[in-house]
Amino acid sequence: MYEPNVVGDWHEYDEHAGLRVRVHRLEAAEPPRGRDEAAEGLTYFRVRVTVENRGDRHLGIHLEDGQIDVRIGSDGEAAFIDWRNSQFIEGFDVYPLRRATAVLYAAGPEASLSQVDVQIQLRVEEEWADRRLWTGGLGFEETVGVHAATLRDGLALQISDFLREQAEEGTA
Repeated sequence: MYEPNVVGDWHEYDEHAGLRVRVHRLEAAEPPRGRDEAAEGLTYFRVRVTVENRGDRHLGIHLEDGQIDVRIGSDGEAAFIDWRNSQFIEGFDVYPLRRATAVLYAAGPEASLSQVDVQIQLRVEEEWADRRLWTGGLGFEETVGVHAATLRDGLALQISDFLREQAEEGTA
């Protein structure tokens, strides 16, 4: 079963040895060049996406607009993305033991920001990697405890956690 990553988790790509990505620092923040008029009455937040190369050769990375989708609230409505203030990774060579970070500014109704889903589809060396999802919310810490504290409401996640715990007990 496919399970989303929690904001702060690293995801490693099997098809690109040593390459990993994470969505982190989901926090309330005003954009550096001022608010977009279309976001009037919405609460701004910032998301950082870091790509790290732990492999032995450099990789060309693309993480541009259209490759990041942000959904908010329990209904998964699209967040307003402020493209003018966001910074992307456009055709950057990430050398071994180096990182590149994209910063995305988005906005939505404050009541919907307790649940934020960020989907990333990284392009590596002109090949599309699989889409991956990170989930979190504003006001939560980036720790392993986030999973237990904020994501256990869904029955599917409760069952998945139970089965994982049972499997870990059986292998000891």
